Amino acid sequence: MIERSALVGGDVQARRPSTHVSLSRVGVTGVEKVVRVRSNGAEQLFYAELECFVDLGPDQKGAHMSRFEEVVNEAIDEVVLGEAAFKAETLAAHIAERVRDRQGGRRSEVTIAARYPEHKSAPASGLKTQEIYTLYGSAVASARGTRRLVGVEAQGMTACPCAQELVMERSEDRLREQGFTDDEIARVFEAVPVATHNQRGIGTLHIGCPEACTDPLDAETLLEIVEGAMSSEIYELMKRSDEVEVVEKAHLRPRFVEDCVREMIRMAIERFGNLGDDAFVSARQENLETIHKHNVVAERHGLLGDLRREIDSGTRVRHDMTKREWLEVVPGEQKS
Repeated sequence: MIERSALVGGDVQARRPSTHVSLSRVGVTGVEKVVRVRSNGAEQLFYAELECFVDLGPDQKGAHMSRFEEVVNEAIDEVVLGEAAFKAETLAAHIAERVRDRQGGRRSEVTIAARYPEHKSAPASGLKTQEIYTLYGSAVASARGTRRLVGVEAQGMTACPCAQELVMERSEDRLREQGFTDDEIARVFEAVPVATHNQRGIGTLHIGCPEACTDPLDAETLLEIVEGAMSSEIYELMKRSDEVEVVEKAHLRPRFVEDCVREMIRMAIERFGNLGDDAFVSARQENLETIHKHNVVAERHGLLGDLRREIDSGTRVRHDMTKREWLEVVPGEQKS
């Protein structure tokens, strides 16, 4: 049965709903855009997928869905086209602020995931290769201001420390059986990387900046941290000299999935410690196993100050704050 109010003209979304309860998030997902960014006189394409949400009060029937699309297009024109470097969190912040204003909400949230290319040099040959990365940007706009979150996802290679020790022990026995002395065996292991099984790893790192923070969040720094936390970087295009460089580097730096996350946290605190104790850090590593049919995952997230104190003291902090909690937190209530 059609309500009588639905037959009357006017703004349907602005009417009172039959059930007076507020909604946490109302909006659109799967908004796809190809963004052109001008840099040094040239244009570069980014494929981006967006989500836009606004809170809805108990006295408003619905959000104006068409306004989300309007705001996204306006913000892309105003923010991105003039940027020398694409900053997903900056675009997310501008969209979130406009969505909140346009929809009349107390709080709005925008998330962007963008696929983009970087040109890197192979480690030995110097051959130029194009690598594709994922850049994440989130922003929450409220009366308190706008908090930003930037993240990256990158791939690399890990070498298993456990299997390497097992191979080393067996090799040691074989060398001893062939008459090598302990000193000679030690010299062999110092000169020759020991075999182990490998994984292709997927690392993700997010850094969050509270409302009062105005420091830039550099995605390139996050990429350096993620790739540097693994046993070795990997490349789409390599010569033989590059292959041996990557394999040797990985086997000289064996790391578990847990090691990668701990390294990301440690380096993030060193590089972004100026953001303050209320900044947010989230690290995740997934390794695609080669000798098992399953994958392995490790992750850690929390406030930068808590993570720094835990590293210094070796004692776990009381509350392990998640990304969702940090985005929704009210200043002064982080420890509650």
